[in-house]
Parts: sequence; structure tokens; C-alpha cells
Amino acid sequence: MALAGLLDKERTIAGEGFNRWLVPPAALAIHLCIGMAYGFSVFWKPLGNALLGPDGMPLPSCAAGATTFLDKLAGTGRALFATDCNWTQFDLGWMYTLFFVVLGCAAAIWGGWLERAGPRKAGFVSALCWCGGLLFSALGVYQHQLWMLWLGSGIVGGIGLGLGYISPVSTLIKWFPDRRGMATGMAIMGFGGGAMIGSPLATLLMSKFATPGDPGVWQTFVTLAAVYTVFMFAGAFGYRVPATGWKPAGWEPPPPSSKAMIAANHVHLRNAHRTPQFWLLWIVLCMNVSAGIGIIGAASPMLQETFGGALIGSPDIGFADLKTDKALLAAAVAIGAGFVGLISLFNIGGRFFWASSSDRLGRKNTYVIFFVLGIALYVLAALAASWKSLAIFVACFCVIASMYGGGFATIPAYLADMFGTQFVGAIHGRLLTAWSTAGILGPVVVNYMHDIRLEQKVPFDQIYGPIFYVLAAMLVVGLIANLLVRPVADRYFMSAEELANEKRLAHERALKGDARSAGLDGQHNPVFIWFAWLAVGIPLAYGIWVTLQKSAALFK
Repeated sequence: MALAGLLDKERTIAGEGFNRWLVPPAALAIHLCIGMAYGFSVFWKPLGNALLGPDGMPLPSCAAGATTFLDKLAGTGRALFATDCNWTQFDLGWMYTLFFVVLGCAAAIWGGWLERAGPRKAGFVSALCWCGGLLFSALGVYQHQLWMLWLGSGIVGGIGLGLGYISPVSTLIKWFPDRRGMATGMAIMGFGGGAMIGSPLATLLMSKFATPGDPGVWQTFVTLAAVYTVFMFAGAFGYRVPATGWKPAGWEPPPPSSKAMIAANHVHLRNAHRTPQFWLLWIVLCMNVSAGIGIIGAASPMLQETFGGALIGSPDIGFADLKTDKALLAAAVAIGAGFVGLISLFNIGGRFFWASSSDRLGRKNTYVIFFVLGIALYVLAALAASWKSLAIFVACFCVIASMYGGGFATIPAYLADMFGTQFVGAIHGRLLTAWSTAGILGPVVVNYMHDIRLEQKVPFDQIYGPIFYVLAAMLVVGLIANLLVRPVADRYFMSAEELANEKRLAHERALKGDARSAGLDGQHNPVFIWFAWLAVGIPLAYGIWVTLQKSAALFK
């Protein structure tokens, strides 16, 4: 009961003197942990070779001999429960798909509960699901049961991802009404950075735990669960929400305007999806993510196939020839890993840069830049592939990755501008179903077109050009949807009485007297604030350093 009391929203309302700059590190602590979902591919190879035969060689996969998609599905069905065959990347990849499908569904289903229960309780439940899912997956690895990985990390962990992802959104927007984009950019930057920390850490742990007959994956899962539990609990209990009526000292909201793209009132969650603006923004997010996620997931093989031996100073060698030489292929793979690392850095940096820039540019204008520039860059990337210009090709995808991340970080502020802040976390949760859709649409389009062209014997260096044009067409759809966005009609906003009732149901508390701007920079000990930022800053710096080291191979 004592713990339940600590999780109540009433216990999280900040008092006078609270420093709002303590909230972003709490959000980062959670996002840096759940962001490891992006880095789970580091486990695919070790898990795919986990079972060894009497000769010490990996056993055949459960889908050995599969030649069609249906054969692969049949192999996956067998792999769910079999203990006498290895898993394929196709089998394990469904867990990655589940992450983002369940994330969007969980955010949509429980977003309304989060607004009333508060970010601390949501963050706490997120930690239980994400870390508990890792522990259950560890048991699944130990017993070689694929269904346990799907259920543990994919479904239960996916619920943790959804709750953890949206837990700080409305809180940060309320603490930073003067810099909404920057605030959400800081937190959502952590989700992109989680894999930069988690992937090298997981690799290090597996190397420590590995034995000749055990790749060390289940032990790594257990260790990560323990570390993440500490960080996520610290983040959850670090959340505070401002009292009703709080605002930064010296800041006044912009005057209402019928032409403004920033709403002065609030739309109820039950009405948000009835507005055309919600569905236009759903299309905006879906197209922006679809055009990026498939390519980012295939970044390393895309670079190797397109440039072949040019990556290692032998432009006359194509990828088909490169595959026959293990030493040369290994060198090309290292370059591909550097490309992935570079894209990761731009993905993360773009989340903060573009979201912060949107505070000055406006959200709609920022997305116009995403789409117009993205279309041009995909066309240029197709040309760069035909020109065999590695520098232009890499530069194109670095900027595309920055706008992919920036789209995630800017959308919460866009929603707050359109629908107000009262239900922005829950509305954001429902909009994330666009991410779930894109998580299927983007990779399916890219991988299907790739495989079809491969079967048609198209040369490796010519495979991706048409794919880039299809992705550019997706961005055209997103651009049109964004240009159609207009301010929400007055009939959708809540009345003053409805808003007051919702604040009561959400257990909000108003400030007393005229202390409306208490705690702009707060009265906390600066040492405590520095400690909070260093606790998340040091791991993030470690991840960036490791990624930069990998990326250096691209410039040798």
C-alpha cells in the first residue's frame, strides 16, 4: 500500500521551487532503456547459432530447405516450440516487428489511463513490463523456446515500450510550454540513443558470459534487466507534474488568433479522432516513418550491395564477387556497420535539432521541410548510386535519418499545438498506431522490392534505385496531408466546465494565490541537478563514442 501511495498522481505534483530541468533526465532514463528495442538485432546471430551438434557445428535451422515465403512461415511455426533446430533471422525478426506493433497498440489503449494515473505510475508499469519481459525471454533462451521470446520481449516488453515511450510527453510539454519541441526532442532523443548504449553493452556482456556451448545471451538478458530496472525506476520516481496554472516566470502564452496553428483550448481524447487533423497527422507520421524505417533497417546490406568493392578501394569488384572472398566481405561488413552507426548518430541528433528548430519554424513548416527535402534526397540518392558517388549517397541518408528521427520528436509538439495539452499524451498514444503501421509497411515494401529484383537477376548495384523512388512517392503523400492541416474547429474544444471536470478526474491541483510562476529554475541544489544529468549523459556519451569509433571505418 505504501508503494501504491507513492505512485499516485497526487504525490507527483511539484511544489514551489521544483526545478523543471530535473524532468528531462527522468524521461531520458526511461527512454534510453526501452530504446534498446532498436538494437535487438545484435542478438540474432548468437541466437541463430545457439544449438550445436556433436561435431561442434550449429544445427540446421527449423526452416532448412525453405524456398518460398510460405515455407519460411511453416518453418517459423515449427521453430516456436522446437528444441532440436536453430532459429533463423526471419523467426527472430518477428520479435522486432512485435516491438513496434505492440508499442503503438499499447500507447493507444492505455494513453487515456496514463493521463489520469500520471507519468510515475505509467513509468513504473513500463519498467515492470520491459524488464520482466527480458527476464521471461532469458528463460525462453535458456529453454530454447521461441514463443517465450515473442511473448516476453515482443508482447509484454512491447507494452512496456508503449507506456514508457509516451509517459513523459504531456508532462514535458506542460513543464516547457515555451519550448515544446525542445522538451519532447530531449526525451525522444533517448529512444533513438538506447541502442547506441545497449548494443555495445550487450556485445560486451555476451563476450564475458559466452562459453564454447553457450553464446551467453540469456545471462546478458538477465543483466540488462537488472540494470534497466534501476534506471527506469529512478526515472519513474523522478517524474513530477506541474500544478494547474503553473507557467515559466516571465512567459505569457501567445494571444489567441483564428489563424494561429497553436490552440488556446483543449480537445477531449474522445473527440480527437473525430477531427480531420488527427487523421491528416496520422498520415504525416505514417509516411515519414514508412519512408525511413525500411531503409534504416537495411542500411548495411544496402551500402554493400550498391557499392561493392568500392567500399574497400576496389571499385572494379561488384558485390557478387565480394561475397566469394571472406576477408574482403568482412572488411565491407565493417564499413557497413560504420554506416549504420553514422545513421544512428544523425537519427538521434535530428530528434533534438529538428524538434528544437520547430519551436521557431513552426511544426507544419518543419514537416514541409522533411517531405520536400526528403523527396529531393531520395532522388539524389538514386542518382548517387548510379554515379557510384559514395560521399553523396552517405550524406543523403544521414540527412534522411535526421528527419526520420526529427519526425518522431516533433509530432508530440504538433499535437499539443493542434489539440491542447490536457490529453496530448493520450492523443499521441493513439497516433502512434501510425508507427505500428509504418513498422510493417516500410520494411515490407523495401524487402519485397529488394527480393523481387534479386530474383529477376537485377545487378546488385541497381537494386535500390526504384525503391528510393517509391519511398519518395510516400513522402509526396505525407506532404499533401501536411499541407491540408488547418486549425481545429471550435466545436471540438472542451468548454471551461468540461475542462475543470477533467482536471478534477485527473487529480490535478491548482497553485495557491499568485504563485503562478513558481519554480522556473527552482531552488534545488545544483549538485543534484548535475548528478541527474550526468547519470543519463555519461551512458549516452559512451554510446556516441563507441558509435563514432565504428563510423570511423567509413572514412578510412
